[in-house]
Amino acid sequence: MKKNVLISGGSGFVGQHLTNLLVKNGFSVSILSRSERQNTADISYYKWDVSKQYIDEEAVLNADYIIHLAGENIAGARWTSSRKKQIIASRVDSISLIYAVLKNSKKLLEAFISASGIGIYGAINGEEVCDENTPPANDFLGITCQKWESATDPIANLGIRTVKIRTGLVLGKGDGFLKKLSPIFKWKFGSALGSGKQYMPWIHIDDLCAIYLKSINDSDIVGAYNAAVADNTTNTIFSKTLAKIYGYTIWLPNVPSFLIKIAMGEMALLVLRGRRATSKKIEKLGFNFKYKSLDLALRDCVE
Repeated sequence: MKKNVLISGGSGFVGQHLTNLLVKNGFSVSILSRSERQNTADISYYKWDVSKQYIDEEAVLNADYIIHLAGENIAGARWTSSRKKQIIASRVDSISLIYAVLKNSKKLLEAFISASGIGIYGAINGEEVCDENTPPANDFLGITCQKWESATDPIANLGIRTVKIRTGLVLGKGDGFLKKLSPIFKWKFGSALGSGKQYMPWIHIDDLCAIYLKSINDSDIVGAYNAAVADNTTNTIFSKTLAKIYGYTIWLPNVPSFLIKIAMGEMALLVLRGRRATSKKIEKLGFNFKYKSLDLALRDCVE
């Protein structure tokens, strides 16, 4: 009988790619959805509504593994006070809803795997290379990721193997970060942002999904892991590489920081600041990145 993986946020960019990979690897997949969806041979849909604290408990009871991807898009709108609360609540409350079912039913999963972010180390420019033992930052990104990860601790206390995947900038075809950026560069209007010196830890969507698959299959994987290529890419390097793929050399000056701050408000920190991160911990457990070259990763995504 196939093992079942329940995914929250399964209809999103990462969730769709991950679902395809899991099905190819012999798993059945269940997806928590706010709307009615038609089941297929390999994918079942279950209703939930975090705002109303409702979940179809059968989804949890049938699962062997749960992968938690759900959460408001952190870059989806300006960071007003209410928006910040929504971003945190969407991550924390959804985990709490799943935890309540696990606790009340005494269901023992084989693993609970939650998304997190490199942002736990903060929106800070600097040369420090962050590993999983680097203390969390005290800014909005750091606090959000801390609360996100802490929400999984009660699940670990139930005796369930719990994993936290601290994800960098995800590169993939037709969605994610590149969906908005590629047209600008395609029409040769691309340039670096701010100083251009801010680091941009990145990961190809295929490698990210492969890390989730490894987290299912490898029982030695417990706790937090950085999911980002440690190649020290800066915004200038990223911008020049993307321009080169589209066949030109950047001719425009860097976009001034003050203009980005006017356009994005506090959320400008997402593009004006960034920390270096290392992926040695997951690599020591035998994970090999398919895409360690930014040039190859971007070519796969835009061509």
